[in-house]
Amino acid sequence: MKQGIHPKYYDVEARCACGATWRTRSTRPDLVLEICSNCHPFFTGRQKLVDTEGRVERFTKKFGAQTVAGRRRKRAEPGKAGAGA
Repeated sequence: MKQGIHPKYYDVEARCACGATWRTRSTRPDLVLEICSNCHPFFTGRQKLVDTEGRVERFTKKFGAQTVAGRRRKRAEPGKAGAGA
């Protein structure tokens, strides 16, 4: 291997925004993360909705809180579905 072309590796304490820490190696002397496996929705099974400028409320106001069960109930109501045909 050539000398002087490889980055220096540091033993660092990685810190996440949620407060989790662990030891690892990195080419940077300080490692701060925004999200990790302790707080990511894919790994935790919990979903955090980050509402930017009321987009979730606007969507639910426009389309309503639609679910599969709600659509089935709407189809099953007499006089509602296909009454004009």
